[in-house]
Amino acid sequence: MLFRKIAIGGDHAGYEYKEKLRKALEEKGHEVKDFGPYSADSVDYPDFAHPLSKAVAEGEYDAGVLICGSGNGVAITANKHQDIRAALCWNEELAALARQHNNANVLCLPSRFVAYELAEKMTNTFMDTEFEGGRHGRRVGKISC
Repeated sequence: MLFRKIAIGGDHAGYEYKEKLRKALEEKGHEVKDFGPYSADSVDYPDFAHPLSKAVAEGEYDAGVLICGSGNGVAITANKHQDIRAALCWNEELAALARQHNNANVLCLPSRFVAYELAEKMTNTFMDTEFEGGRHGRRVGKISC
């Protein structure tokens, strides 16, 4: 298992997927911390994306999953944190490439644009794919400001 400790969160649009993904990850043996929200009531995604990203950046969790309607809001928010490489993905190939080439540590999912089954497949792919390093490592090393 590449990532053992996973942080998960999002907003009201991602709540249903978050709940299902949390359970699916736990069933696969991951330790999962739910950063919220804890209901489908309307919330502001930065209130959940910032604490999750901080925890991943500080090494409390190996990786994170953020889910909102488009995936864009959580991705933009997460990428404000130094040492976070959040990738918005909408198919399995992008989830694999985000890990292989970008060493992404937060997967961002657009719940309004992908079926739950695909979201779970992308999450599993992301969690099971290793960073290739090499020339990609050199490039990733140039990302931070």
